[in-house]
Amino acid sequence: MPPKFLSRRALEELGSLQSSVQALTQGRNLAFRILMASRFVAIASAQREFWLEFAWLDQEYRVAVRRLAQFCQQHRNAPDTRWSNS
Repeated sequence: MPPKFLSRRALEELGSLQSSVQALTQGRNLAFRILMASRFVAIASAQREFWLEFAWLDQEYRVAVRRLAQFCQQHRNAPDTRWSNS
């Protein structure tokens, strides 16, 4: 029995989820670097703002990763499904 491939819609959803995680990773990493640098050059109120920005981006990143993991879990359990983009 030949394997089933992800539907075009599922592939588009997967690509969108992956892109979201990648974009949020970049923003989160930048916010973290700014937060770490602020320890040595910023006043306490500015450090708090940097911390809040990082915390918000970290939460957004975690939600995106969770959504991607849920997608993978759903499609991994589908019978006779093989991941492919061809």
